[in-house]
Amino acid sequence: MRYKKRKYFLAGRINLIQRSKIRELFEKAKKMENVISLGIGEPDFDTPDVIKEAAKRAIDEGYTHYTPNAGIPEFREAIAEYYKTHYKVDISPNDIIVTAGAYEATYLAFQTLLEQDDDVIIPDPAFVCYVEDAKIAEAGILRIPLREENEFQIDPDELVEAITKRTRMLVINYPNNPTGAVLKKKTVKAIADIAEDYNLYILSDEPYEHFLYEGAKHYPMIKYAPDNTILANSFSKTFAMTGWRLGFTIAPTQVIRDMIKLHAYVIGNVTSFIQIAGITALRDKRSWEALDAMRQTYAERRKLVLHHLSKMPHITPFRPKGAFYLWAKIDPELGMSSEDFADWLLENAGVVVIPGTAFGKAGEGWIRISYATKKSQLTEAMERMNEALSKL
Repeated sequence: MRYKKRKYFLAGRINLIQRSKIRELFEKAKKMENVISLGIGEPDFDTPDVIKEAAKRAIDEGYTHYTPNAGIPEFREAIAEYYKTHYKVDISPNDIIVTAGAYEATYLAFQTLLEQDDDVIIPDPAFVCYVEDAKIAEAGILRIPLREENEFQIDPDELVEAITKRTRMLVINYPNNPTGAVLKKKTVKAIADIAEDYNLYILSDEPYEHFLYEGAKHYPMIKYAPDNTILANSFSKTFAMTGWRLGFTIAPTQVIRDMIKLHAYVIGNVTSFIQIAGITALRDKRSWEALDAMRQTYAERRKLVLHHLSKMPHITPFRPKGAFYLWAKIDPELGMSSEDFADWLLENAGVVVIPGTAFGKAGEGWIRISYATKKSQLTEAMERMNEALSKL
């Protein structure tokens, strides 16, 4: 018997994953000249010097070897201290695992808690990785809409209606990407109560917790449903450390134990000297002073972009209270889909925005604008958009 020759073999599961629309637009724009990108959600600030110096020092001190799979104990203690200081939440360092950013944290949660025939509830719109992680876990995906009239918060009544006998997990992400929405305390408590009543895990992805405006506050889900919450967080946005790939997960003891087993076979451990730098990031006041300066700058940029968009034809912004994104509605009379509108702006204004459908079907009719960009570029981008849209 002769076998057909193939140059390579691919697992079928890889075909379940869709490439990120955000990355596709980013790469398309890179090939064009004179383009301003308001697409990628990455701080344009440099990592604070005190953190960079801590990493350099750690290398010189010999932190170039393996660490415990869960992370360096002192770093995990620093994370526990942070939650005690900021939120008055008592967490054992043993219930923390250091991960390669929040991306790995969410991946570990999906793979550890879900399997075929389990359901996961994911809001719509939502950040792009959740649905893809669910596909790899072979879980059923239930989407619940985030509505403008509810300020893009999860509606507890709709959440209860979506729960089935197979539902095992709910994903939440506040401050929210892409909408910039923030959860009110009463909604956080309601979700916590539902999770406890229906025995659900909550995967709460909270990397934008420090970027809040107009007096908004962040309420970590783990404070209200500690036995049901898997909290994913990251240093990427807080300290402008996107390329460092440093994050962590907090979860109930039995969950963390199994997440560590999987983590050990995925990456083993996060880079040792980067973990040491993470200790400095949390404990040195200069890190927090740098964060305060970034937050003030984002607030100014947010005000600038809202001002321009409010006067611009064919687009209406939702007023965000968190993160560094603006979620803007496209004039339905234009008859353009979100993708068509984003492509049109790129071709006619030289500005990259992300179509709302990159985040789910409920994102149709919207675009996401990142204001993690210098004021001068934001101003020029707004002027270009206004000029182009005024001709429609």
